[in-house]
Amino acid sequence: MAIFLYARVSTSEQTLGHQKTQAEKAGFTFDHVIADHGVSGVSVLMRDRPEGRRLFDMLRAGDTLVVRWVDRLGRNYADVTDTIREFIRRGVIIRTVINNMTFDGSTTDPVQMAVRDSLIAFMAATAQAQAEATKEAQRAAIDQLKAKHDGSYKGRKPSYTRDQFSQVVNMAGASVSEIAKTTGLSRQTVYRIKEDPAAAEKALYLWGG
Repeated sequence: MAIFLYARVSTSEQTLGHQKTQAEKAGFTFDHVIADHGVSGVSVLMRDRPEGRRLFDMLRAGDTLVVRWVDRLGRNYADVTDTIREFIRRGVIIRTVINNMTFDGSTTDPVQMAVRDSLIAFMAATAQAQAEATKEAQRAAIDQLKAKHDGSYKGRKPSYTRDQFSQVVNMAGASVSEIAKTTGLSRQTVYRIKEDPAAAEKALYLWGG
C-alpha cells in the first residue's frame, strides 16, 4: 500500500513545492509525488492529463491518494465526481490536505454511502462555482481596465504577487488563517482579496503583476 501526492501545477497557481510543503505541514508523507505541470484545470479532463493517466495506471486497492483539494482531480463537477468515485471503486483512499477530509469505500451502509456521495458532489460543485466566479471576475476587471485605463494614478501597489493572489482564490475551502500561513500574507490582505477578487486583480494589472 503506497501513499501518493497528486498536484496540478501551472504558472498561475501554487507551485509543486507549495503543495508539498502544505501537505507535509498537515502531517502527510508520500511514497510517490505525481504532478501535472502547465495543464489547465478547467479545460483538460483528469484522464487526459499526462500524469493524470499515469496516476490512474499506478493506483491500486489500499493505496492512499493525497490532494490539496478535490478541484485537483478534474476540470469540472462531472470530472471531479467521476474521478473520485472511480478511485473509491478501486479501493483507493482519498484524503484532502485542506480540512483533512477522507473518502473511501469502507462503508457498505446505503445511507452512509449516500451521505458520502452527496458531500463529494457538494464539494465538487462548490469548487467549480468558485473557479468560474473567479475567472469571470478576472475577465471583467481586465476588460474594464483595457477599455478605461488612461495611465493615471494606479493606487497603492499590491502587497501580494500574482502567485499569492492565485493561491488565495484557489484555496476557497480553507480558513483565512490557513491561507495566510500558506501564502505568507497578512490576514487583512487575504480578507481583501477574498472579499473583492476583481479589485485585487485590477491592482495587479495596473502594476504589471
